[in-house]
Amino acid sequence: MTFFPRALAETPATPGLPIEWEETNCLLCGGRRYKCLTEAPDASANGQGLWFAVVQCQECGLCFTNPRPSPSAMVQFYPPESYPPYQSRPERPARWFHGWHWLRGDAERKALARVGQGRLLDFGCGGGSFLKRMDGQGWQVTGLDISATTVCRVRADLGLRALVGSLPHPDLQPESFDVITMWQSLEHVHAPREVLREAHALLAPGGQLLVAVPNIDSLPYRWFGPDWFGLDLPRHLTHFTPMTLALMLERAGFRIKSLRMVRHPKWLHWSAQQAVRHKRGPYWHRWLTSRPAASAASWYSYLSRQADCVLVTAAK
Repeated sequence: MTFFPRALAETPATPGLPIEWEETNCLLCGGRRYKCLTEAPDASANGQGLWFAVVQCQECGLCFTNPRPSPSAMVQFYPPESYPPYQSRPERPARWFHGWHWLRGDAERKALARVGQGRLLDFGCGGGSFLKRMDGQGWQVTGLDISATTVCRVRADLGLRALVGSLPHPDLQPESFDVITMWQSLEHVHAPREVLREAHALLAPGGQLLVAVPNIDSLPYRWFGPDWFGLDLPRHLTHFTPMTLALMLERAGFRIKSLRMVRHPKWLHWSAQQAVRHKRGPYWHRWLTSRPAASAASWYSYLSRQADCVLVTAAK
């Protein structure tokens, strides 16, 4: 079943650089039956008018971008000079901060409470803010990111160990980490099952994996559809729900310890602004362009367990 969203093949992401497209079976169960869930454009500052389709597997329910740019073509959508997670950000006290994403609550603190000889891999380390924080707390940290420019910056500016690439990686040995973190990064990879299996192999017995991803089974997605900030097409290739994330982790060999919602009022605020700008959706979307209203709505989605981000702690 093939979908060709508007302007899919006509407009390159960067003038003069054609995009190689690929279709994929379901990234969770391998199924070949899926239906189109939504279409949305690349809303980034570097977007060139391309539209992309998100489909849903009729076997297991996983949502994923299809067709999608090939791995070699994806570099066009991650300009290191302007992609926000690649920028270095100042540390802010009293909250866990990674790139532009905020994680609140006790689950992360409990999972990362060990200080000293703990070995930590941050998959998709971006500008290295999280690595710097954990290094300051005594962890032996390693970052991993596909951007060579960003990795070089982390090494030079922060003096921390960082590697270019994805998982599996030839420089990483089995059972060499106590904790692996994936803050808003698993949804970016072309083969998430294989990445999780390799993460399982890299963890020492009893090691823990922390994964935070956007939740497409959320109130904000249902409110805003193609304008939802969490879609971020085409950079987000897999669009998880709590159920499909837990299922993929279990099939990779992990045991789920906790699954919780994380609220992102800024995501909701930005989604409302985009919906109003595109003149889509009901009139009440205008109310959510107010930060207090967006914050209240994000609390409602969080308390009803339909927030736009899900955080899972899993153990080997």
